[in-house]
Order: sequence, then C-alpha cells, then structure tokens
Amino acid sequence: MYTKTEEPKKEKSNQTAPIRVMVVDDSVVIRGLFSRWIEADPELEVVATHRNGDLAVKDIERSNPDVVVLDVEMPVMDGLTALPKLLEKKRDLIIVMASTLTRRNAETSLKALSLGATDYVAKPETTRQTAGAADFQRELLEKLRMLGRGGKRQKRTRTSTEPVRRMRAEIVNDPHQRPAETTAERAEARAAIRRSRAAGLQGAGKQEVTLRPYSSVVPRVLAIGSSTGGPQALQRVLTDARDGLLKVPVVITQHMPRTFTTILAEHLHKQLQLPSKEAEHMDVLKPGHVYIAPGGIHLKIGKQNGQAVSLLEDGAPVNFCKPSVDPLFESAAEVFGTACLALVLTGMGSDGAYGVNAIAGKGGSVIAQDEASSVVWGMPGAAARTGNCSGIVPLDQMGAQVKRILKGAAR
Repeated sequence: MYTKTEEPKKEKSNQTAPIRVMVVDDSVVIRGLFSRWIEADPELEVVATHRNGDLAVKDIERSNPDVVVLDVEMPVMDGLTALPKLLEKKRDLIIVMASTLTRRNAETSLKALSLGATDYVAKPETTRQTAGAADFQRELLEKLRMLGRGGKRQKRTRTSTEPVRRMRAEIVNDPHQRPAETTAERAEARAAIRRSRAAGLQGAGKQEVTLRPYSSVVPRVLAIGSSTGGPQALQRVLTDARDGLLKVPVVITQHMPRTFTTILAEHLHKQLQLPSKEAEHMDVLKPGHVYIAPGGIHLKIGKQNGQAVSLLEDGAPVNFCKPSVDPLFESAAEVFGTACLALVLTGMGSDGAYGVNAIAGKGGSVIAQDEASSVVWGMPGAAARTGNCSGIVPLDQMGAQVKRILKGAAR
C-alpha cells in the first residue's frame, strides 16, 4: 500500500486548493501509472493509493479526497462493496468507477451508478494497452478535473450565493502533450491555475439565457443526448414520460463504450417495459421503441421509402466523442424539422450544441436539463448558451413536460 497525506495548506482556501484524488486498484502498475498522470496535472494531486476497498474505507477520513478512482474487481473488498461504505463516511465524495470492458464489469459499473457512484471509465483490457492509451488518459484526467471542480463548487455554495455545479463547457488539451516538468515547475503551474480559477470564480455571475418558443407542431420523434450522469437521468426522464413515448420513437446518444450501451438498452427495456435496443443500420424507427447509439459508432437518422430509419456511421470522433450527439441532432432536424423534440441531459463538454442550432434552425424544440440537477452542466449549459432552447428544466420536472408536449398539450 502506498499512502501520501498532504500537509495542511493553511494559506489555501477550499476555493483554491487542488483537487485531491485517491486511487484504489489491486494492480501496483495501474496505481503507479494513474498516480503519475494525476501528479503531472497542475489541478490535481494524489493524496493516497490503496490496493483494495477495505484499505480505502479505513483511510477515507484521514486522506479526505475529493474524488476516488475505484477499481471494480479487487481482493479483500471489491469496488461495489466499498462504494456504499465510502459514501457513508463521506457523503459528498465523488467516486469514479474504473473497469475493463467485460460484460460483468460493465454491469457492475452501471449498478454502481445506481448506488451513488458519479461516473465510470472503461480501462483498456491490459496494463500495456492502458499505459499507451492517450485517449483513456485524456478522458480520466478530464473527468477528475470536471467532477472535482463541481464537487468543490457545490460545497462552497452551501455558504455562498453562487449557483450549484457551475461548470464550463470546454475542450481540454490532451494532457499527454504537456512537456515534462520539474517538481518546482509543476507546483508553480498548479499555483497559477488555482489563482486563475479563484479569480474567475470570484467574478462569476449568473449568465442570462434566452429562450425561444416551442414548435407548434406535435413531435414525431424524441432525440436525446447525454453523458456524465446520463444513465440515471435517462431512466428518470423516460420513466416519467413513458405514456407519451408510445407516440414517438426515442433515439438516444449516450456517451458510453461498447458493452455498456448494450447493457443500458437492456436496463431501459426492463425499466420502461418498452422495446429498447442498440440501434442497427437501417432499423425502421417505430413509435414506442427506444434506440441507443452503439458504443464507438455514430447514430444518425435517415429516410427510406418515406420512413425514418437509423443510420450507423463509423466515422471520426466528433467533439472527442464517438458516438456523438451532434450527428444525431443534425440528422433528426433534417428528417423531422418542426416535429423534432430533443433533450440535452447532464454531461461534460459541449457535444450537442451544434445540433441544437440545427434543430432550432428547422423549427424544432430543445429542452436542456437545468444546472442544479445536472451532475455536470457542460452539455446542457452549452446548449442553453446557444439561445436556441425552448426550456431549461429540472430533471424531476422534465419527464412530465416531455409527456405533455408529446401528447400535444400546452407547453
């Protein structure tokens, strides 16, 4: 076991302190690799690493991390067992599950989300692949930064007036491209970023959002884009809107890798008792059916013989994402025009914003999840800032709103 506990930084406030990360994995190589990546990032620091969940639970109060990267399969105590114990000791703890792309691990990771984990990362299948996976490194560090910032801001708002989870939609430079730094240079870089972040937060104000009218046409499709926090948000919205879903096909792009999207479709089928599946190329889109973009493939909507069909496209990532929300929204706008209703749910980055403009340009309607109910207000925040949304709605009210619109009732 390797544990590092930071000396108290009396001159630093919670507002400027780096994001504290605990790494829990039974592989000493993975613990070391993740630690080096994290320590090389000016906004992050490793406060502890442990080889199993039991040691992490025992150390959580002493190390006091903001974020825990938690492996699924470990001896003594696995990640799923440790998860509720960690949250019991620290209720506001952010936990990112880490697992390889097996069906069993994907099932476990999705179950962990329902038990309180914030997000997950899919590790490459071997240690060698992990060490050389620049995309995985970028994804892990970006999630730690974004989720860690959000957790810190949420804590601060308990005694301030700043809105909860104010997160910027942003493109983060690839961390592996950062040149090697000495310890002193890294410390100075951290300090500079923390000063910049503090100054920005002190001057941050509530950004006004302009809304446009809803389409007067009853929708004939419901298109949804989601990312971090999306599985839970999807289940809530679709369950609340279920009766209205019988009238339209539901087409979803959730940022997830292969295997995870298969299991998500199965979970939605059980939850909704509606046909739900990963979309296949040239599926005819039927009312009352749910179609999910397969991991690693873009999902678009086309038209054949007067019917809307699904199109799978193995193209380059869009907004660093594959599948991406933008291709889905842009194609839905082309096929359905004023009869398109789209939702942008919780997630990092700005994927979907171009698609929101496309839908509005064709006369359709877009609803974005509000900031307070989002795990990360990146995607919905970017959508809101286009000025082309018709509603910014809390998660617990969104399903009822969607159901009214799909049934042709007043907005």
